[in-house]
This record gives sequence, C-alpha cells and structure tokens, in this order.
Amino acid sequence: MWKVKKSVIHGTGVFATKNIKRGTKIIEYIGEKITKLEGDKRSERRIKKYLNSKTTGSVYIFELNSRYDIDGSPIYNKARYINHSCKPNCEVEIVRGHIWIKAIKNILEKDELTYDYGYEFDKDDYTDHKCKCGSKNCIGYIISSDDRQKLKKYLKNKI
Repeated sequence: MWKVKKSVIHGTGVFATKNIKRGTKIIEYIGEKITKLEGDKRSERRIKKYLNSKTTGSVYIFELNSRYDIDGSPIYNKARYINHSCKPNCEVEIVRGHIWIKAIKNILEKDELTYDYGYEFDKDDYTDHKCKCGSKNCIGYIISSDDRQKLKKYLKNKI
C-alpha cells in the first residue's frame, strides 16, 4: 500500500503505491515504549545533536498517552518517514496503545503520505522546526493547525 523513497518535502517520505480510501489505517508507528521522562531526555539529546550538525534527522519520539511515549527511531519503523504537512492527507489515531496513521481523505497512488505533527507554538523554539510542505496555507514552520494563528500573531507583533 506504501513505500519509502526520496521526498521533496524533507529528505525521505512515504508514498502510496495504490489508491487509499479515506478512513483506511495505513501504517502503525512502532518502536520502544518508554516513560515520559525518558522520552524528554532522548528528545533533548537528539534536538541538540541535529541542530548543531549538517545532518538532517528527527527526534522520532511520539506521545502515546499521559505516561508513555514511543521511540520510533529504529529503522524498522517506516512510519517515522512520514512528513509533516500543513495540508495533510492523514492523521494519527491512537487505539488501545497503538499509534496508527490513517487516511483522512482519499489518497491517490504516488501521493506522499503526510500528517500534521501537532507541535505546539513556543516562541523560544518554533524556528527549530522549519516546514517545507509547500501547501498554500504553510507558514514556514511545523506548528499544529490549532496554534498557527498564535504564531501569525506573534510574528506580526514582532515586526
């Protein structure tokens, strides 16, 4: 149903190999189940590593619930290559301790799978997460759709 290959959005992406109907569970985000505290520690280390290098990478820590995260960094987790978009065709659905990427619209063969990463706006680090999705409503940073207005207001007042 999908394959991993080079992406114009960000390095590597996941693409449909056939048409996918709206509502289809496409791929599970898998990895090591870790505590929130451990997830925070790993996130901080990885952010520092990638911000200070020419290598592109990501944190791959995904919130499972209020107590646990999933560390999706192992290479067997192909869902980690799904890129953020400000106009996504997928969303995340957590079902009984499993993180699924699900189609929110009909996806055509060869389309790149994307979802909104849901990053909250933080004026101290929003610039660490640049968005290259190219959609009409993209504001240049990976910020959740709920927080995009906050960022727009912040940028307007900053000028």
